[in-house]
Amino acid sequence: MKLAVSGKGGVGKTTFSALLIRSLSAQGKHILAIDADPDANLAAALGIPDADKITPIADMEELIFERTEAKPGSMGGFFKLNPKVDDLPEALSAKLDHIKLMRLGGIQKGGAGCICPESTLLRALITHIILARNEIVVMDMEAGIEHLGRATASAVDKLIVVVEPGRRSMDTAGHINQLASEIGLKNIVLVGNKIRSSKDEKFLLTHLNNYRFLGFIPYDETLIEADLDGISPFDVDSVAKERVSDMLSNL
Repeated sequence: MKLAVSGKGGVGKTTFSALLIRSLSAQGKHILAIDADPDANLAAALGIPDADKITPIADMEELIFERTEAKPGSMGGFFKLNPKVDDLPEALSAKLDHIKLMRLGGIQKGGAGCICPESTLLRALITHIILARNEIVVMDMEAGIEHLGRATASAVDKLIVVVEPGRRSMDTAGHINQLASEIGLKNIVLVGNKIRSSKDEKFLLTHLNNYRFLGFIPYDETLIEADLDGISPFDVDSVAKERVSDMLSNL
């Protein structure tokens, strides 16, 4: 099962991803967790020790040079477009229970057709992870799906977009849907988060009635306090954990 999780910053995307991954691990499943959001910290949300010391792969200059034969940050030169990556999930993962976590870092963006060694290595790695790995993969994406391309989109079983009651969150969901359609990613479901009342739930169902909702998670101060205290949301008692477990059954 290959899952990608996206949504506007601040909607609780990483908290949901962490609950999903830890719930799978508690069931004895082996998961490769991918932190593909440069602004998030999935490792800390999972409860992995020394999460702040994990170096993003995009910042590993020696590795990038070794695999692509080009200096990171360079453009317009010659470098390998199919670098060896199949050994990286084991070599570069932080581990917790049945979870292996990789932190990608940011893909350098430029004009149309811009290619750099960092993005080449990361895209090759994502292609390997989604197409060749025989394990559950959960990717915590940035507020878009820039790490996915046509080669990998068709192999993603579900794109889960986390939304909260609000116009900006809905606009982001629409933007992600547009990007997904451009690369042929059709299996999209939504998760409503930070739901304070039945009115919030109805708001999302009314304004996003073209989508299927996997479920709804109530607003919970416990999760906010856990984040402030550096505790994984899975390690506190909350309704969210139960709701995510129910969603897994649907998946």
